[in-house]
Amino acid sequence: MDAAPPSETTPLSQHELDVITDQLIDKLKTVFDPEIPVDIYELGLIYKVDVSDDKDVVIEMTLTAPGCPVAGEMPGWVQDAVMEIPGIKSCNVDLVFDPPWDPSRMSDEAKLQLNMF
Repeated sequence: MDAAPPSETTPLSQHELDVITDQLIDKLKTVFDPEIPVDIYELGLIYKVDVSDDKDVVIEMTLTAPGCPVAGEMPGWVQDAVMEIPGIKSCNVDLVFDPPWDPSRMSDEAKLQLNMF
């Protein structure tokens, strides 16, 4: 019996990756920490995003504090937002706490929104 041929995945072009990156950022900006009126992207809670050529997404993110009351829910919110992007096959969200989050990770936009300048 012959084995099935390996699936051939065409690498994403730089343009395709740029489009997906913009879409990911837009979707991540729709998820908010309920205790802070700033989205998780501008808060600096997203540490890493990997997109495979198969359009599988892996996100490493943290929380403002390990005891955050929505710790169990927020990864699902992120996954749901990312899966709204057409063509994305899967999204895995991993919570990490190293390095710990601190306000220096916030964007200037977030700092302005929170009057931290």
